Amino acid sequence: MKVDYIALSVPVFFILIGIELAYSFYKKLGYYRLNDSISNLSQGIGQQVTGLFMKTALFFGYTYIFENWRLLTMPKNVWIWIALFIAVDFFYYWFHRMSHQVNALWAAHIVHHQSEDYNLTVALRQSWFQGWFSWVFYLPLAWLGFDPVMFLTLSAFNTLYQFWIHTQAIKSMGMLEHIINTPSHHRVHHGSNPKYIDKNHAGSLIIWDKMFGTFQKEEEQVYYGIT
Repeated sequence: MKVDYIALSVPVFFILIGIELAYSFYKKLGYYRLNDSISNLSQGIGQQVTGLFMKTALFFGYTYIFENWRLLTMPKNVWIWIALFIAVDFFYYWFHRMSHQVNALWAAHIVHHQSEDYNLTVALRQSWFQGWFSWVFYLPLAWLGFDPVMFLTLSAFNTLYQFWIHTQAIKSMGMLEHIINTPSHHRVHHGSNPKYIDKNHAGSLIIWDKMFGTFQKEEEQVYYGIT
């Protein structure tokens, strides 16, 4: 059975947005502007509608390759779940990096970076068309024999993880900053500062940026939006 974990998480998204909004209002931080937040949410609603078709196509395409062309059949034990989590995050890194470096992919991804604010509603500001390109990057996992339901589950987790890092309310997470993608790292990714452009493409693990030379620490005030 194919479960849409992202759709099921929408109520949690709005609860967390409400908490961040209340915190920003109470502290007079100005994290939210009405017009920008409405734009972000509208884009997110549209993406969910088009995403229904994209997710179905991705699932059946992945399953077709798995059923007909896989080289191996991976078991479903805890180590394979861990391996697949790492693999999904690895391929996400390359898809995300290419989305900033290849014009056709950037044309789809740019909408996520157009907001000049940075709050949890920005996480919902997703392209209606980006998903039609991303599936290609994950096909090696089907060929290697990773179960389609396992893949879909961990792909959804990768997306869900990235929701909470779209915030200015969390400044630093200490030692975790060396391993996982954090709000600080992702603020850099959304920055239009020259030193921040095309940095920190990680999904869940920041190690890929450190391995492949795209890591940048948050060192100066971030200015959001596109150049």
